[in-house]
Amino acid sequence: MGGGAERFERLIAALAIGLAIGLLPALAAAQSDSACRPDTVELRGDWGQARFTVELADTSETRARGLMHRESLPRGAGMLFLYESPQPANFWMRNTLIPLDMIFTDDTGTVTHVHHEAVPHDETLIHGGSAVLSVLEINGGLARAMGIDAGTELRHPRLPQDIAAWPCVE
Repeated sequence: MGGGAERFERLIAALAIGLAIGLLPALAAAQSDSACRPDTVELRGDWGQARFTVELADTSETRARGLMHRESLPRGAGMLFLYESPQPANFWMRNTLIPLDMIFTDDTGTVTHVHHEAVPHDETLIHGGSAVLSVLEINGGLARAMGIDAGTELRHPRLPQDIAAWPCVE
């Protein structure tokens, strides 16, 4: 009974969060629309689906700046860090004012690691893995509340579609 009850509780929590941040319309659209957009990241797992509006950090300058000096981040938004090829990825929270969840993916868009609630201003390195192609930063606590964890699939048009776990066109 514990496994089923726990899964049900996670589903209810994800729905509550979805209602709170207005993701439910996006969930319905994600199921019927297989087109990807550059300003959108979609995630799916046994917990359900979610869509975030994202800013891209795809140059060394934008990746270095990240979400530093921001006083807030809308609940349905994030920043997607994209690399040219899989590589080691380390982050810190210097000059970052808001707690963040960092969702690390491999080249297939599969989540390999989630760092929950990174602490503002903390300069401790956060190691995301040795073969990271993208990192999605969202508001701290949201990944855990929704059930986003290793194995979740992320899709975005800039990921290699020929090997994507969840390609833009199915």
